[in-house]
Amino acid sequence: MTDPNMTDHPVTRPTRLGTVTISDVARHAGVAVSTVSYVLSGKRTISAATRQRVLSSVRTLGYHPHAGARALASNRSNVIALVLPLRAGMHLPVLMQFASAVVTNARRHDHDVLLVTADEGPEGIRRVAASAMVDGIVIMDVEMHDPRVPLLRQLDQPSVLIGFPEDTDGVTCVDLDFQQAGRMCVEHLVSLGHGDIALLGAPRAVYQRDTGFARRTMAGFSAAVRELGIRSAVSSCEEHADAVHRTMAALLARRPKLSAIVVHNEAAVGHILAALGALGRRVPDDVSVVAICPDELAERVNPSLSSVLIPAEDVGRQAIELLMRKLNGLDVEDATLLAPVLTPRESSIRRKA
Repeated sequence: MTDPNMTDHPVTRPTRLGTVTISDVARHAGVAVSTVSYVLSGKRTISAATRQRVLSSVRTLGYHPHAGARALASNRSNVIALVLPLRAGMHLPVLMQFASAVVTNARRHDHDVLLVTADEGPEGIRRVAASAMVDGIVIMDVEMHDPRVPLLRQLDQPSVLIGFPEDTDGVTCVDLDFQQAGRMCVEHLVSLGHGDIALLGAPRAVYQRDTGFARRTMAGFSAAVRELGIRSAVSSCEEHADAVHRTMAALLARRPKLSAIVVHNEAAVGHILAALGALGRRVPDDVSVVAICPDELAERVNPSLSSVLIPAEDVGRQAIELLMRKLNGLDVEDATLLAPVLTPRESSIRRKA
């Protein structure tokens, strides 16, 4: 039986130079131009044999549908914006893990990513949305009282926040449960007999912005030490070696019996370990250390760090999945909190009597 999608054109290979067109693909596959269009758009059912023949021709010829034509056909740009303002106190290597996860997973949905790094607040969001360049928006570095959130509730474009503001009503958020992560670090150290624990957190600028992940980690830490009735200290920590050494020296002078530290500052991890050694404190014999950081950082220092993983890949993937569901008119959960996982390593041991 003759396939109704086939034409009488012979199978030929285009010989002209220049950009391969949809007509070239149709001639090469021996089908009508409309059939190629239907295969690429999925708007009509095409027989498996014809579909495979068209896709083979697309690959052979290196055909790439014109982005503008795709957009006109679908009323979409196939681009999403990742708003990642580069601000003081942000650790770029970890941020780039999140950005890479967003880009990789967006491509799996045939979307490109427009990276917006300027710190323009609501005006930057409004400008990107008004340009009609993007189908949706992913927002990072979310503050507890983020001024961008009210605008996101009003936009036609769907959005997802990587991070949690205090008021999550009307927005979609995904992140590690940093509050539980802070609590988990305390509980791990207390289970090892430590009763005097400090949190060395993000740089001061991060707390001054009231950044959500930092505030929530501190809240979880503080709640746990209160409930467990142990001594504690909380301090911001800058990223540079000299500043870290001063912070550590002051902390140990105030708390000479300090036996454990929770670190939530990826850039300062190595400097903190070095400062402890310079101040005569061995890790883990004198001071146990637990960090909230990527596994690769925890594993490359000496001693290797007990740590709660920052799951950048999982967070980025879920952010894109949520955004794509919203783009397709599907319901999504307003809040997605990823459960923290603590991996014990060499840096935390039972406190010596």
